[in-house]
Amino acid sequence: MLALGKLRHYKTQGFAQQLRDILYTLGIPSWSDGGAPTAPLVIQKVSGSLTNAVFFVSRPGSRTLLLRIYGVSSASLISRPLELQTLHILSSRYRIGPRIYGTFSNGRVEEYFDSVPLTAEELRDERISRWIGARMAELHCVDVGLIEETTLDPSGGVRQPEIAATRNFRSWLPAARDVLSLTSVPPQLREELDLDAFETEWETYMQWLDAFEQKNGASPRAFCHNDTQYGNLLKLTSLKEGVPEHRQIIVVDFEYSSVNAASFDIANHFHEWTANYHSMTPHLLNPAIYPAPEQRRNFYRAYLSHYRKSRSPSQVKDVTDVDLQLLDAQVQAWSPASHAMWVVWGVVQAREDLENNEIEPEFDYIGYARCRMEGFRREVRALYQQVV
Repeated sequence: MLALGKLRHYKTQGFAQQLRDILYTLGIPSWSDGGAPTAPLVIQKVSGSLTNAVFFVSRPGSRTLLLRIYGVSSASLISRPLELQTLHILSSRYRIGPRIYGTFSNGRVEEYFDSVPLTAEELRDERISRWIGARMAELHCVDVGLIEETTLDPSGGVRQPEIAATRNFRSWLPAARDVLSLTSVPPQLREELDLDAFETEWETYMQWLDAFEQKNGASPRAFCHNDTQYGNLLKLTSLKEGVPEHRQIIVVDFEYSSVNAASFDIANHFHEWTANYHSMTPHLLNPAIYPAPEQRRNFYRAYLSHYRKSRSPSQVKDVTDVDLQLLDAQVQAWSPASHAMWVVWGVVQAREDLENNEIEPEFDYIGYARCRMEGFRREVRALYQQVV
C-alpha cells in the first residue's frame, strides 16, 4: 500500500517524488498522463486543520488537487472506510463535499475547489452566517438511511443508530484513558483531567438532557457535520449565474460527520465562533464572543426556512418567534455535549506530543481539552439552575 513519508519533509524533492508516484499510480486524470510530468510540483500547506495535514498540489497542465494526510492519532477517532463511503454518497447523490480521486495508506487525494477558507471574523458576518445556516439545513436533510446501516432489535423493530454525541464520547474514552496512563504524563495533569470523574459528570448531564427532551421535545436526529469550524467552510471565488448565493459556501472535512442531534451541530458551530486557530493561543476559546441572541436568531431563520423548504417544498411555513425560541432552547441544552466530545478528542490527539515530551507543541491539545472541560462545567451549572 502506498504511503507518504514524514510531513516535515514536504518541501523536499524526496517527498515530491513520492507524491508524484502516488498520483501516477492512482490514475488521476491529467496527472497519470499528459500534463507536464517533469514540471516541479507546487505543494502548499494549508493551515487550520487540527486532525490532518492538508496541502494544495499543482503543476502546469494539470488540475489542482487537495492532498490530505491523516494525523497519527486519527485512527483512534475516525473510521476511514465509513468516511469514504459517506463522502461518495454526499458528492454523488447530493453534490455536497469533494469528490475523492484515490486513497493511499495514510491519506487521500480529493477534488480541489477554487475557493478560500472562511476566517474567524467571517463567521460573524450576518450574510455569511445565513449562508452557513442554509447549507447546514440542506445537510441535515440528507437521508440518514443512505449513510447509516439500520439494524433490528430483539423484537424485530428497527434499532436507531446511536448518535455521534454519545457514541464518540463513549468510544473515544478508552483511548483517552490510555493517553493519560502514559508514564510521561505528570500526575497532576492526570488528576486535573480526571476522566472517571468527568464521565460521571457526563452521565448526570445526559440524564438532565433526557428529561429536557421528554418535556420540551427532542431535537430532530439528522445527518450532521459535527465540526463546522471556519477552516472547514470554504467560499467559492466565483459562482455560476443562477445558483443561489448560499451555495458559494462549500462544506468540507466530513470525517466526524454522522447521525446526531441537529441542535448539537448548531451548538458546535456556535462554539466555533469563539475560536481562532490562527491566534497566539489557538487552543483557547473565548466565551465572551459567543453569538448574541440576535446573531443566533439570524442563523436560525435561515436554517429553519431552508430546512422546511428542503423537507416540504410545496408547504413551507413561516418561521415564528416560537420556532426561534424552541430551537434556541434545544441548542443551549445540547451545547455542553459539544464541549464534552472535544475534551476526549483533545486528550487522544495529545498522545504523540506527550510521548515525545514536546515542550511547545504546534497545537496544545491538552490545553484545548482543559478549556473545553471548563466550558462543559460552566454550561451545565447554568442549565441545572433552570426549570426543565
